[in-house]
Amino acid sequence: MQSKVKSSEYLREIKPLLLRLRDRLLEEYPYASILATDSQSKQYAVSKTVTSIGMVPRWSGRGFVVKVYDGSSYGEYSFNEISQDLIEEIVTKVREELIPMSNDLPDGVQRSVYAMLEDDPLVFADSTEYQIDPQEYGDEKIIQELTLISETGRAYSEKILDCRAFVNYQKYTKLFLSKHRDMEQSVLWTAGGFVVMASRGEEIKDSYKGFSNLGGMELLEKMQGGVCRSAKVALELLESTPITPGEYDCICTPEATGMIVHEAFGHGVEMDMFVKKRAQAEQFLGKQVASELVTMHDGACAAREVATYFFDDEGVLAKDTIVIDKGILKAGISDAQSAMHLGTVPTGNGRRESYQRKAYTRMTNTYFEGGTDKLEDMIASISYGFLLEEPSSGMEDPKNWGIQCMVSIAREIRDGKLTGKIFSPVVLTGYVPDLLKSISMVSENVELGGGGMCGKGYKEWVKVSDGGPYVKARIRLG
Repeated sequence: MQSKVKSSEYLREIKPLLLRLRDRLLEEYPYASILATDSQSKQYAVSKTVTSIGMVPRWSGRGFVVKVYDGSSYGEYSFNEISQDLIEEIVTKVREELIPMSNDLPDGVQRSVYAMLEDDPLVFADSTEYQIDPQEYGDEKIIQELTLISETGRAYSEKILDCRAFVNYQKYTKLFLSKHRDMEQSVLWTAGGFVVMASRGEEIKDSYKGFSNLGGMELLEKMQGGVCRSAKVALELLESTPITPGEYDCICTPEATGMIVHEAFGHGVEMDMFVKKRAQAEQFLGKQVASELVTMHDGACAAREVATYFFDDEGVLAKDTIVIDKGILKAGISDAQSAMHLGTVPTGNGRRESYQRKAYTRMTNTYFEGGTDKLEDMIASISYGFLLEEPSSGMEDPKNWGIQCMVSIAREIRDGKLTGKIFSPVVLTGYVPDLLKSISMVSENVELGGGGMCGKGYKEWVKVSDGGPYVKARIRLG
């Protein structure tokens, strides 16, 4: 049975104070907004030797961000305490310490002049749904289920060294208040997985499988059915050999497709990079950048996964942005201020790592649409190539549009059939438009996963999901 996530009692109690602070700021500034966050999280892990439970600092805490407009520019001030006595102190800090900072910019940094953000009237409140609340389910039951998964993985073979099973969740409520907006959302997501390690002599290989949902600990049931397959893959990896570098016909699993989507066109179409002239994608708007079989989405309401929300951290409603439409690059994604600078409409992608951090343009649920092909037909179409599985990491260069991704498994295909031979590890590289234009077959079913995090460069981590169908493409492997 589905239940709605309950909103934060703490934020409900202090909302009158936040409204007073908002009204006080509006006496001095033409625009003022407040983002309030109350977030809770926990992470659990079980392995052969360690059982752990702990809070995730990045996903936990209570705090606030005030944003004001002085007629030409914006300033933000974050804090984590609010009371009637502190309201005037906060207003004074904004007036005397924050706003004057724009007059003391470092040499070579120019002050940009901005218009006032749109603030159309909107009253909104909604929550996501779940089946099993992690807090009600309790630490003991969660650890028991993870222990069973870990023991099942370790018992699969005497060659299995260990199986680390883990799960984490975040439950948060956010309020956004401005002169004309009163918005509230409550969201719960859960993610987990396991790493199975196998050994042969001194050689050690591991297989990873991630799981995620927009919901609660019902995820654990899904995890239980996958651990034996990962143990089998870990043993297969002991028989793997290095691949001969070259360009091959390849089929990407939905997870591998998701990594390509995320790395190839995710960061490259974050439009704050357009503002800084750091993304080549800006030059290709309206042009063909991929096969006609490729349609790509990004949006917090484009799918129901860990990156789903109702409005972003700037009070912009979530959207479903079609980034690529049948191979043509149609649009980027943006935060409110980048959109204003570029003269475009914000897409609801302004996200903060926490209330202590700036809002940047960030991906949410990013994926390719499905097609009409069957996986068996895709495999049968390859005379010699590979099925790519288990992506592990990736990076891109938005300036030059290069991509480099790691996958753990390349399963050999010869004369339209899987031979059983696997190669590992494998590096996938290439120029993004060349890779995406080579896509020649796309399967029907689309799968998204959100087990990992995404950083802006090396920091500013937020939860994202990515995925798509199986795709066939010509890819350089090494």
